[in-house]
Amino acid sequence: MNAPATSAAPAAVGHSGDHAALIQTLHAIVGPDQLKTDPDITAAYSRDMMPLAPSGIPLAVVFPSDTAQVSAIVRACAAAGVPIVPRGAGSGLTGAANAVDGAVSVVMTRMNRILEIDEGNRLAVVQPGVVNLDFRTEVESRGLFYAPDPSSYDWCTIGGNLNTNAGGLCCVKYGVTTDAVLGLEVVLASGEVLRTGRRTVKGVAGYDLTKLIVGSEGTLGIITEATLALRPKPAAPCTMVAAFADTESAGAAVSAAIRAGLVPSLMEIMDATCIEAVEAYTGSSILGEGPTPAAILIGQSDAGPGTARSEMDRLEQACEGAGAVFTYVTDDLAEGRLLLQARRAVLTSLEVLGTWLTDDVSVPRTEMANLIHACAEIAADVQLTIGVVGHAGDGNMHPTIVYDAGDPDQVARAADAFGRILDAGRALGGTVTGEHGIGRIKQDFLAREVGPVALGVHRAIKRALDPQDLFNPGSMFSR
Repeated sequence: MNAPATSAAPAAVGHSGDHAALIQTLHAIVGPDQLKTDPDITAAYSRDMMPLAPSGIPLAVVFPSDTAQVSAIVRACAAAGVPIVPRGAGSGLTGAANAVDGAVSVVMTRMNRILEIDEGNRLAVVQPGVVNLDFRTEVESRGLFYAPDPSSYDWCTIGGNLNTNAGGLCCVKYGVTTDAVLGLEVVLASGEVLRTGRRTVKGVAGYDLTKLIVGSEGTLGIITEATLALRPKPAAPCTMVAAFADTESAGAAVSAAIRAGLVPSLMEIMDATCIEAVEAYTGSSILGEGPTPAAILIGQSDAGPGTARSEMDRLEQACEGAGAVFTYVTDDLAEGRLLLQARRAVLTSLEVLGTWLTDDVSVPRTEMANLIHACAEIAADVQLTIGVVGHAGDGNMHPTIVYDAGDPDQVARAADAFGRILDAGRALGGTVTGEHGIGRIKQDFLAREVGPVALGVHRAIKRALDPQDLFNPGSMFSR
C-alpha cells in the first residue's frame, strides 16, 4: 500500500521557453482583463478541493471567451514549451485541475453560454463554463431533464463534469456524465479543433472519440463545447427512508432491492458518523427522537403517479425484510427534500469537525457493508474520524476522513488512511474511483488497478494526441 502524494511535494515539469514573449502573446489573444500573472492572484487557481494533492504556482491564468482564443492559447504555449492545465470551477476532488510550476492555467468559466436547446431532438449544446445547476434549471423550465447531478452541482461546471466523468445521486438509474454526452468540440495540442460524436440518437462511425475524451481529466485536449442528451422531465418523486441497527442489514436491503428488479432514481446511504455530524450541524434529528442508527438508507422513485409509490413500497418491504428498525414512505415533496438535504449536507457537517479528505471507492453492492466495516477498522487504527456516505444503488462509496490540517502527524495518518481505504475497496473487487477521477492523488493506485498493458495503452494514446506532454502533465499517470 502506498499513501498518496501530498501537497508537501509540489508538482513541477521541465518545460522551458521565452516566458516574457509568451505573456505578451497571451495578452494579445485575450486582453488584459482575461490574463492574470500576479502570484497573489494566480495562487488562487493553483489547486482544487483535494487538500493532499501536489500543486504548483502557474506562470499565468487566462480566461478565454471562445474556441478561437483557446486554440490560439494552446498554439502559443506549445511554441513556448509551456504546459497547460485546463480548469473549471475548482470543485474537483483529486487535484486534476492543480497547476504545475510554470504552467498556464486555462480557466473556462467565462465560456458559460447555453448555445442551443433543441426540444424536438432532446439535446442541448453548451460551453464548458456553464454551471451544472444553471443548466439543469434551464432545461427543466422547458419540460426536460439533464441527469448528472454531482454533490457540487450548484457550483461545478459542465466542463469539469465532462473531464472527470462525474456522477451524482441519480447514477443508479441514469448513469454518469458520459451516458449523457452525444458529442464534443475539443482543442488539441496542435491547436486544431476536433469535433467528435453526433446529434443523432444512434451513430457508430469510427472510434468513439467522445468517450475517450470524457473522463480524460484535461490530459488530451481542452473541451470547448458539448452536445448533451436530454430526457423528459421526471414526475415528482416518492421518497423512502429506512434505518438499520447494523450496516450488514442495510447492505442486505440494497441487494434485495436490486434482486427484486427495482431501479430507483436514487438510493443513498449514510453511516452513524455522518448521521451524527449532520444532526449536530443542523440542530435537528433526521428521523426524530431515538438512538442513532448504524445506517440510514434513502431511496426515491420518479417513475410517475402510482408507480413511484409502488416502487418505494417495494423498497420499504426489502428494507423491512432485511431487518430495518424504522421505515417511512412519503409522497410529500417537502419531506423528500429535507431528507435529501440531510444527505447533501454530509461534507459541510463533517467540515465543522476539521479538514475533510473524501475518498471515492466503488465496490460490488454486496460488499458495501464490508467496506464500511473496513473503514471503521482503519479509523480506529489511525485514530481519526471516518464517515461513510455514498450511492448505495451503484456501490459508489465516499469514505471521508476528518483531521487537523495543522498537525503534521494527523496529515500523515489521513494520507495513510486514504490509501488503505482504496486498497480495501480493491480487495473487495472494487475500483479506486467511481466518479471523482484519478488526478494527482491516485496515479500509483491506477497503475496497480489497470496493470502494465493497459497503462501502456494510456501512455500511447497520450503520446499520439499530446506528443509534447503539454496538457496537464503528471495528472492521471506519469508520462
